[in-house]
Amino acid sequence: MDEKQFRQWQMLLESRTGMSLPESRKTFLQTNLGIRMREIGCGTYQEYFEKVISGTSGIIEWATLVDRLTVQETRFYRDPDACNLVTDYVLTRPRELLLQNSFEAWSVGCSTGEEPYTLAILLSECMSVLGLNKYFGVTGTDISTPALEKAKNGLYSAAKLVTLDDTLKSKYFVQKEDRRYEISPAIKNRVCFSRVNILELGSAPMHGMNLIFCQNVLIYFRRWRRKEILNRLAERLVPGGMLILGQGEIVDWSHPLLERIPSDKALAFIRQPDKN
Repeated sequence: MDEKQFRQWQMLLESRTGMSLPESRKTFLQTNLGIRMREIGCGTYQEYFEKVISGTSGIIEWATLVDRLTVQETRFYRDPDACNLVTDYVLTRPRELLLQNSFEAWSVGCSTGEEPYTLAILLSECMSVLGLNKYFGVTGTDISTPALEKAKNGLYSAAKLVTLDDTLKSKYFVQKEDRRYEISPAIKNRVCFSRVNILELGSAPMHGMNLIFCQNVLIYFRRWRRKEILNRLAERLVPGGMLILGQGEIVDWSHPLLERIPSDKALAFIRQPDKN
């Protein structure tokens, strides 16, 4: 892949997904493109580029390629500190507030579903501790259609559950004959999935969120776009709602409606009450 070809792939990815691909990731791009090209019998990078940008078949192929380039390795309870923060947050909410409305959480860039299902398990455990048989829901969004299909199936290898203790594993999963684990219906029914391009958050239907989880997503975007994305997410929080980000993903961003939670272990913000 010459420099001209690399630049056109860079421009295509950023214009369609917002993902910024630095020179240091050229090998990553070549490797993933090469694997897909061999699968479909495409001889050159330029030939494949033309295929991706042309016609209905190009739209279908683009969906497959985006899945290859954006889906990252994940697992349940991947960030224990962030999970603990969610638990503390829910358990310290005013009881009357929890009784008034449903509790809504949003996993941004949910990949194959481990994160939104983790949030649903956390919320289920919290509601049990509080003695509340109340409605809560989790929405998982991602740009990758194949990843979302896997998430909806709710089937995972044992390696995805290594950070779960045996009590939670037996409570929220059913082991299948092929040694995979299926998320229990009680949790699966609390989670819905939708395809959302993070560049189009302005038209996303998610509003009134109590919790937004956006970890390991912003690292793929330029600094100015990260701030733009976060401003959109802040607008989606209810007063008192919490936004959790990945440590180190943003260092110079603030929002007039948000106050940072003082923590060395997690990066999170609380939306302040609206001013009359």
